[in-house]
Order: sequence, then C-alpha cells, then structure tokens
Amino acid sequence: MGDKNDKYEDNVSGLWYVDKKCILCSVCSEAAPSNFKESEAGDHDVVYKQPTSSEEETQCVEAMSACPVEAIGNDGT
Repeated sequence: MGDKNDKYEDNVSGLWYVDKKCILCSVCSEAAPSNFKESEAGDHDVVYKQPTSSEEETQCVEAMSACPVEAIGNDGT
C-alpha cells in the first residue's frame, strides 16, 4: 500500500492517494477512470476525485490491488 508520508501533493485531499513510487503505468486510471488520471506533470498518476459511490470505491480498491508498485494508498484502511 502507498505511503501517506510520500504522497504526491497534486492528489485531491481525502482518503485515497498516489505516492511517489508511481511509475505511470496507468493501471489505476484504467481500473478507476472516475478517480485516477495522469498528472499535469505527465510523470505520475494522481487521485483527481475521491470516490463518491460504492462502485467508485470498489474500482479504487481494484486499482490499489492491481498497482504493480503499491503506490496507491487509502488512509481509511
């Protein structure tokens, strides 16, 4: 799981985030496109919207599980 002490500053505030282990593989943005996207810097993904439905929450959990470098975190777990 991601490290909250190493998360990117451009994540929106909330429970979900991407930390600096991200390699921009886009697994998260494919699994949860309503919540993850490529950063404006173009070198990592970010959480641009916190999940607001059970479907989005499930997709974020799937993205976290699929992340090959464990860069996705959730302060609520």
